[in-house]
Amino acid sequence: MVPKTAVILAAGLGTRMGERPKGLVKVAGREILYRTMHLLQKNGVKRFVIVTNERYAGLYREFIEEHGLNAELVINPEPEKGNGHSLHLAKDYVSGRFVLVMSDHVYGEEFIREALMGSGLIADRKPRWTDVGEATRVRVKNGRVEETGKSLNEWDAVDTGFFVLDGTIFEITEALEREREGDYSMSDVVKRARLEVTFLDGLPWIDVDTPEDLKRARRMLVKTAVKGTGDGFISRHLNRKISTEISYLLAEKVTPNQMTVVTFALGIISAFLTLLSLPLAGILYQISSILDGVDGELARAQMMTSRFGGYIDSLLDRYVDGAFLAFLAYSTLTKPLWYLIALLALLGSVMVSYSTERFKAAYGKDAYSSIPALRKLPGKRDERIFLTMLFLLYPVETSVKALFLLLAIITNLRVVMTAWLIGRKKS
Repeated sequence: MVPKTAVILAAGLGTRMGERPKGLVKVAGREILYRTMHLLQKNGVKRFVIVTNERYAGLYREFIEEHGLNAELVINPEPEKGNGHSLHLAKDYVSGRFVLVMSDHVYGEEFIREALMGSGLIADRKPRWTDVGEATRVRVKNGRVEETGKSLNEWDAVDTGFFVLDGTIFEITEALEREREGDYSMSDVVKRARLEVTFLDGLPWIDVDTPEDLKRARRMLVKTAVKGTGDGFISRHLNRKISTEISYLLAEKVTPNQMTVVTFALGIISAFLTLLSLPLAGILYQISSILDGVDGELARAQMMTSRFGGYIDSLLDRYVDGAFLAFLAYSTLTKPLWYLIALLALLGSVMVSYSTERFKAAYGKDAYSSIPALRKLPGKRDERIFLTMLFLLYPVETSVKALFLLLAIITNLRVVMTAWLIGRKKS
């Protein structure tokens, strides 16, 4: 069962971040703490207890009010002491099972969803994003913490700063309070308690201690913001490699809506360019296809996704594709037969998207997740645009006709195969 309360330790002075509260530092346009709290809320946590210091209490209070969060502050008057003491100060504010997280850790949604189902210390045996040299390492024996610390030479996993605990942990902190006069770390608590360990390997998370860590966190958020299903061959092997680098550079500067407008404008310009230069039109069309992934990547990295945004993006893509093929036919074709073939290519291009979107509307599921075989069918938008660019780089009358004929065959055959696969799945 998912705990309903989360304790967030945010009493550090942030000396390596210019003495700013690290939880309120933004990465990809969102405060670190907002990301954690939003994802915890999304997955069932209802209430938050934030332990902070007197200097930053006002800033955190404003943050809570601005976002309408169900959270209360606990003041640590001695933030120079270890963060284990901060945990102890929360003992009167929680009961039963609760989540404990650090305010300076950035977590991906998949990590939080899985971590909430674990117990004790959540540890990672294959950390992909964090600096292992700076991380707290853990040695595990019989499923429990045997030793922990940053200087361990032999270790089994890395401490992710995420815990699922219960009230018995305060028996440990109470003893450490007496023994060490309140100055002890979470590592001391974990070691003394011999916490149970739950392994979550390779999922996105990172501890942000320095400006360099912020850059790594931004890259992690962008790289893991790639759409899970639905990308064609060209997107997987070319477009995404470029678009994620662009998204990384723009994540703090541009909104998804702004990027949607830019991409749409470039697509329409590429359509008009068919009247002037087919090679240039094809290249710009491909560039717009690459950039078409950026708005979605930014939306997911910046936590600004919306159904309406996806809806509008899909509509604009259809306008761009329709305009490009219509202008290309107008500028190159003269005989009625080829106008008919061009019309079939345009209709098929629209129907490729419509066939999968209509599945989602009818069955309430993503077509590519429900029917994995659809991912292998050729003719997705990224593949069609790349093919179009190739045929237009050295344009002659036969190459343009061949392009329209190929698009007409591939797209309409794909629609037929999509309908057949769906029918076989649902029969």
